[in-house]
Amino acid sequence: MLSEQAAPVVRATLPAVGGALDEITERFYAGLFAARPELLRDLFNRGNQATGDQRKALAGSIAAFAGALLASPDTRPDVMLARIAHKHASLGVTSEQYKVVHEHLFAAIVAVLGEAVTPEVARAWDEVYWLMANALIALEARLYQERGVAEGAVWQPMEIAGRREETTDTASFTLRHPDGRPTAAFRPGQYVSVQVTLPDGARQIRQYSLSAAPGRPEWRITVKRVEGDPAGEVSSWLHAHGRVGEQVTVSAPFGELVLPEGDGPLLLASAGIGSTPMLGMLDHLATTGTSRPVTVVHADRSPAGHAHREELLRLVDALPQGTVHLWYEEPGATDAAQGRADISALDLPEGVTAYLCGPLPFMRTVRGDLLARGVAASDVHYEVFGPDLWLGTTA
Repeated sequence: MLSEQAAPVVRATLPAVGGALDEITERFYAGLFAARPELLRDLFNRGNQATGDQRKALAGSIAAFAGALLASPDTRPDVMLARIAHKHASLGVTSEQYKVVHEHLFAAIVAVLGEAVTPEVARAWDEVYWLMANALIALEARLYQERGVAEGAVWQPMEIAGRREETTDTASFTLRHPDGRPTAAFRPGQYVSVQVTLPDGARQIRQYSLSAAPGRPEWRITVKRVEGDPAGEVSSWLHAHGRVGEQVTVSAPFGELVLPEGDGPLLLASAGIGSTPMLGMLDHLATTGTSRPVTVVHADRSPAGHAHREELLRLVDALPQGTVHLWYEEPGATDAAQGRADISALDLPEGVTAYLCGPLPFMRTVRGDLLARGVAASDVHYEVFGPDLWLGTTA
């Protein structure tokens, strides 16, 4: 909880700090990478740094966390940090790294705000930082414990057992342990991090959803090739070099967009490569013979560009109460509508729980339509590939 002494100081200074967060986070990352260049080379996503998305996500998370503390001073908003904790765990982040972040973040705050950072202000925002950091450390420790690994020890060598070209720019890869032992269990909808060594020696990491059900002898990921350097470094490497027999370094599975227990109705809505966690969920539902109502919505550019299209149709067809609604931007598909997905007129059952994955504009539109139809905000869940630029805007 936020102390009685800190709360009024944070409330009074939040507009100034919030207004300067973009500059603060820019200075923070510059200072951090100047002192610890290996973090940019081997841990942080160089593509997200180049676009500024990681800076925006950090600023948004700090502002959202501070705002939540002020709204409810007696509670710590751990729920809003769950997605960050899963991402950190998939990267092998350790508690010691929060001390390094603290050092460079507060140096950036002082550099930007100058004399406005009085000892009282510094103490108050130090409290905010460690409330957030300790919440994440605790959540990540629990995730490591659940996975049965030491803090940060999430990495393992895996071998590409199979490769399939799904579209002209998307390929799926099956992964297995080189020694033949079974792959670890995971929950449908979760993802793994994949680390590859690039020509300049950097070990860059990206996250990919597990696009098939758990319980199989191998994991499967589906990778869309992203154009541009450094944004597409890992996907381009996998498309160019990810051949059967090649070894890659892969994390344990993490992610909090997972199917709920029970038999309640579900809406799985995706666009583009956002279909991959939904495929894992659908595969699990079909494999376990569920009878729960499942409505599937997917939007894509064209049938030819829709990765796993036939598989998705087959999985929905295997569900006794499964229905699918497709939208393609290009005309000509006889089993789909043209244009962008529109769920406003769909027949959704009472008490539906929704899962969304795709570009932010798509998810914002679908979420807004669901809320307008009376679906509770707590029943709408989402997954973001990359920094969560939506944090703090979906309450």
